[in-house]
Amino acid sequence: MSGAGSAARSLKIFVGNVAWTVGHRELRNYFSQFGKVSWAQVVFDRKTGLSKGYGFVSFQKRASIENLERNQKHVLDNTPIFFQQTD
Repeated sequence: MSGAGSAARSLKIFVGNVAWTVGHRELRNYFSQFGKVSWAQVVFDRKTGLSKGYGFVSFQKRASIENLERNQKHVLDNTPIFFQQTD
């Protein structure tokens, strides 16, 4: 990584396989157990209003992502979810 911009972006993750019953609040609540969440957003279809099954979470500190990575299984609303750091 180089520059402050890269460091800031590394605190954002993509979250996949999000259940249709999960909203912004549930996503934030789940990931806040690993550290302070700056924001959390589930992506919804503008036409139907239904979840697209993925979202994004941004943490305030790098240690939060390290805590998240230590946990091998992540389940939200009885659905296994996965995450990946974004660029």
